[in-house]
Amino acid sequence: MVTKQLLTGLPEDADLRRADSLAREIFSDVANKWALLIIEALGDRTLRFSELRNEVEGISHKMLTQNLRMLERNGLVDRKAHPTVPPRVEYTLTAPGRALRTAVDAICGWTHQHLGHIESARGRFDA
Repeated sequence: MVTKQLLTGLPEDADLRRADSLAREIFSDVANKWALLIIEALGDRTLRFSELRNEVEGISHKMLTQNLRMLERNGLVDRKAHPTVPPRVEYTLTAPGRALRTAVDAICGWTHQHLGHIESARGRFDA
């Protein structure tokens, strides 16, 4: 977590530990499994809604819609609607979204690296 020492001189909105800070709100938005999986699925590509839904197994239509709207609201995803019948909507990561993807990729790498250890620990804990 970010220490108080590192936050010296920053506005209160930048303090993740404060319940009323903008930073905490943003962190809460993007640090959920669906948002992280959507960011990973988009990567450097542009995908339609149905393609994203196929990429992120287990996500409901409603949850995908809510998370895409949240990511768009936070400026992490760009939504482009094409005036066709039926409407065609595409999603792409913005520059800040691609920057966040670097952290998401690191989390995915950490998960793969430590999967065996975590699986063993769960086995011992659940026994």
